[in-house]
Amino acid sequence: MARRADFVFGEHRIAAGSRSSLSLELPGQSRYTPLSMPVHIIHGRKDGPTMFISAAIHGDEIGGIEIIRQLLKQKSLNRLRGTLICVPVVNVYGFLNHTRYMPDRRDLNRSFPGSEHGSLASRVAHVFRTEILERCDYGIDLHTGANHRTNFPHIRANMADPETARLARAFNTAVIVNADLRDGSLRGQAVEKGTPVLLYEAGEALRFEKLAVSAGVRGILNVLGAVEMIKRTVKRRPHVTVEAASSHWVRATRSGLVRNPIELGMQVEKGDVLAHLSDWLGEEEIDIKATREGVVIGRTNLPIVNEGDALFHVAEFDNVEKAGKTVERFEASLEGLGEGDYVDPVIAEE
Repeated sequence: MARRADFVFGEHRIAAGSRSSLSLELPGQSRYTPLSMPVHIIHGRKDGPTMFISAAIHGDEIGGIEIIRQLLKQKSLNRLRGTLICVPVVNVYGFLNHTRYMPDRRDLNRSFPGSEHGSLASRVAHVFRTEILERCDYGIDLHTGANHRTNFPHIRANMADPETARLARAFNTAVIVNADLRDGSLRGQAVEKGTPVLLYEAGEALRFEKLAVSAGVRGILNVLGAVEMIKRTVKRRPHVTVEAASSHWVRATRSGLVRNPIELGMQVEKGDVLAHLSDWLGEEEIDIKATREGVVIGRTNLPIVNEGDALFHVAEFDNVEKAGKTVERFEASLEGLGEGDYVDPVIAEE
């Protein structure tokens, strides 16, 4: 059998059955501030798909960096089929400054397809598209909640596409949200190319959270198994994923201070109290109540709010009781899980 060809990445050649950490040169702000995007490539001995795993396209959403670090330590990747491209920090500029945005104040995830001669954000989007996205058959983009917000682990995906839907279910979070595509987003660009991409949302900006990381590592391994890039163990057990029919935000009806917010992953009925909202002296207090039944998949962590601020993100389901039980099983399945415990990823059967 002929040896698999090298994977060529810029001036680098990665031999089949090897892995390498590389730097992808980025547009600099001046000759005194050169920057590069870190890339780790695993090129399997045997043919298979090419997949990218990316994180920190919003510079302060760093949870995916830890997910990729733990992923790269998994022994199952030593027998990888195909090629895995891991990019732990896409927005290097924002990461260094602890901010979501690029130095030109643009959102990198609204700048695709990018341009070689456009703004700084557009140029970085162009680099990622041409050097990473266009080489890949699949992708997983790792996100967290925005500044002062945290998300319960869930997948956002285009469920109208059968292959994307299959991989979303294989990831095996408790919740999948059929999310509209955003103009200029990486996921939107991937859809135009015909590349299935999952968006994983979990945790808070500028934080590593154990549940979010554990679910992320396990989920990626599950997807790698689903596309036969690694071998996986299949066990018969109840499927732990439910698909949200829609979602909505519960907003502050006045300005003040939020106390005792409900936990993420909690099932709520219409009229349930989600938090208490008072003025600064506590003389006037009201309850923030659920407007519809569902499961809380996001919330603000900042107690100081203004009227109209988004406080709780609630996913809606055809069977909210089933969704609540699914979340409980999902959380229980991650108890005690830590580094090195992901050797045999599990794909739940329907």
